Amino acid sequence: MSEEKSHQPQLQPTGAIENQYLHTSENWFEYPMRVQPHHTDYAGVVWHGTYIAWMEEARVECLRSIGIEFADLVALGCDLPVVEMSVRYHQALQLGMAAVVKTRMQEVTGVRINWDYAIQSTDEQDLYVSAKVTLVAKDIEKGKIMRQLPPAVKEVLAKLSGSNKS
Repeated sequence: MSEEKSHQPQLQPTGAIENQYLHTSENWFEYPMRVQPHHTDYAGVVWHGTYIAWMEEARVECLRSIGIEFADLVALGCDLPVVEMSVRYHQALQLGMAAVVKTRMQEVTGVRINWDYAIQSTDEQDLYVSAKVTLVAKDIEKGKIMRQLPPAVKEVLAKLSGSNKS
């Protein structure tokens, strides 16, 4: 039985993964967090879904910082639902710990908006989570993906990414 186990594929230890997010501060919006009791499981470890909620909060605040209020988008009939997400959990946060959720818009391609995330220690020495998320612009009334971003939204998003493509 021990021979069978040795032939099974295994993941590399998290520390062996080279990660582009650690120690980079270029173009990141930073959103500080502190782990509260309602973020954790019974053992005081942050529940995996909490990180996703933090990423969304950081994204909404990042948009607000450049003049896009999510409520205004909705009032215009535009929603930005997540259509793709890739999350890598490197190490867990625990009750009482402080962290920074860093986000940046990577690119806009048509109606697809790609974001990067890194959840790090406040001293940037530890990486807890890295992720990539893709949003699309959706017409709320029609329930369909828009053919193009509303001009006002496209113009404001250009402030976040120098690699925007139409």
